[in-house]
Amino acid sequence: MSRLDCGKFSLDLDRPLIMGIVNLTPDSFSGDGVGAERALAHAHAQIAAGADLLDLGAESTRPGAQPTPLDEELRRLLPILDGLRDCGVPVSIDTYKPEVMRAAIAAGAAMINDICGLGQPGALAAVADSDCAVCLMHMQGEPLNMQLQPNYGDVVGEVRAFLEERLRAAEAAGIARSRVVLDPGFGFGKTLADNLALLRRLPEMAIDGLPVLAGLSRKSMLGAITGQPVASRQPASVAAALLAAQRGARILRVHDVAATRDALAVWQAVAGD
Repeated sequence: MSRLDCGKFSLDLDRPLIMGIVNLTPDSFSGDGVGAERALAHAHAQIAAGADLLDLGAESTRPGAQPTPLDEELRRLLPILDGLRDCGVPVSIDTYKPEVMRAAIAAGAAMINDICGLGQPGALAAVADSDCAVCLMHMQGEPLNMQLQPNYGDVVGEVRAFLEERLRAAEAAGIARSRVVLDPGFGFGKTLADNLALLRRLPEMAIDGLPVLAGLSRKSMLGAITGQPVASRQPASVAAALLAAQRGARILRVHDVAATRDALAVWQAVAGD
């Protein structure tokens, strides 16, 4: 796929796109979500730094996280989404709740980024009834327990099979492939060895040529490799994003937009792209 239909946007996938993270949760290490003014300022800074699209998340999905009530997720999310209506780039919403999906789409969201792969009752219909893009992600378990005992016989084969099944379900619901992105779900119910295997074999996640999203930024796997705390993982995050791009990822979900942009620019100059 050379383009992604994403609401009113059509995204060119000839080069890797940078998705800038905007966390709207009070426990965000970067403090993005402390007040609407600060969140909007961070979102615009991500765009100025080179983000091709934004990803807003109003519920923490880190390992061990407790679910956020529906009304609280909407309270955090909708004012920021409304403030970004004319920001000039597509805005993705990181949620698995169909009610949040419908409210976000009505408020102008161009993509739904779902850690459950549209697996919740009503989620397929919520996206199918729109022109939104969707990112279908794999997760073993749920955030509260996913990192307790991840277990696979063949992590690459099982993740790919899951994504194939969710792709078929999305198509059956009326969601065109031109609107679909696939995500193996780094860090979501995976050991370090699982994550490394998925990164090494990332091209196998591009089912029928569909674009792959890689979300490796600041993940605990990078801490396990480098020994660095979350706030000091920028170099490792940039390296991981570059490795994912070299293995075919078309969207890189990152905290550090400017550093990732510069690393990609150097790589593309050397590669002659």
